Amino acid sequence: MRIGVPKETKTLEGRVALVPAAAGDLVKRGHEVWIEKDAGVKSGFSDEQYSRLGVNIATDAAALYAKGELIVKVKEPIAGDLALLRKDHLLFCYLHLAAEPELTKRLLDIGLTGVAFETVELPNGDLPLLAPMSVIAGKIGVQVGTHLLHQPMGGKGKLLGGLPSTERGKVVVFGAGKAGGASAALAAASGANVTVFEMRSDRMDEMMQLGNNVTALYPYHDVVAREVASADLVIGAVLVTGAKAPHVLTRDMLKAMEPGSVVVDIAIDQGGCFETSRPTTWKDPTYVEEGVTHFCVTNMPGAVPQTSSQAICAAILPWVNKLASGDWRGNEALVRGINVEGGRIVHPALRDMAL
Repeated sequence: MRIGVPKETKTLEGRVALVPAAAGDLVKRGHEVWIEKDAGVKSGFSDEQYSRLGVNIATDAAALYAKGELIVKVKEPIAGDLALLRKDHLLFCYLHLAAEPELTKRLLDIGLTGVAFETVELPNGDLPLLAPMSVIAGKIGVQVGTHLLHQPMGGKGKLLGGLPSTERGKVVVFGAGKAGGASAALAAASGANVTVFEMRSDRMDEMMQLGNNVTALYPYHDVVAREVASADLVIGAVLVTGAKAPHVLTRDMLKAMEPGSVVVDIAIDQGGCFETSRPTTWKDPTYVEEGVTHFCVTNMPGAVPQTSSQAICAAILPWVNKLASGDWRGNEALVRGINVEGGRIVHPALRDMAL
């Protein structure tokens, strides 16, 4: 099969879907692999590293999409990509269509088959292609939140970990999956007091094992409101596979927070889990609502493309192999990952979308 890897075009997005070694492995399996010129540069991979492994370099996006049958990219297609996608393309990338009705409509009009990384689901409910980027986003959420608490950034001027003679900062995390768990672990390691809201008892147990400065609680409304009011940093990492994220932090709760506090919405790709969230970019990443700084960048892992590209490529390569073989319809996990096909919405979580 002809596999095409375009250059990512989202604002300040530096990732590439296939690193040279992975692309070379696909070539050795007999596939024809094309990558757009300079697609790997921001991740630290030159065109020469690809070409010496037998990968073809397409001069531009138009040439890349013209060659490819299976299009493998990281982020959802935007205007330039959509103009080049065809009905016969098999698209494999993050789509997050629950939060993107206009994109969904465009893909339906094109009529292609779109398999989303975030909805490739194993029988036990695990999401193997979402997991690595979730962990990275969870870590970035704490790193960025810590920085935004600094007074020169408009924050309240609090050091999360504290030190002798000062109080520790407080971090509240919604969700103890891959993203929320990574946030809680890093925040706890910094010395902050951490409260994690989670509904699954097994995940609450995992959070309690992080240290004596971590508390895991069930998200009763009154308890959430109490904990958020005294938080310095709140991180949202709530996920319903394929669906729009539920709101777990209301504007009224936000109003009770101290001015200069920070909220980071990792669920923004799926519409956001805070009532006051709206998508931002790395170019203009923050805004203030009710005196609280909001960070809602839709491609958080794109800030660390060397790490992110290596991680996502290792996760997706076995699935790219399956798709490229042409005989993938018997793979339950990949079939569950189909979001749109032939002008129809396929994934159950998307079928009630208002388009």
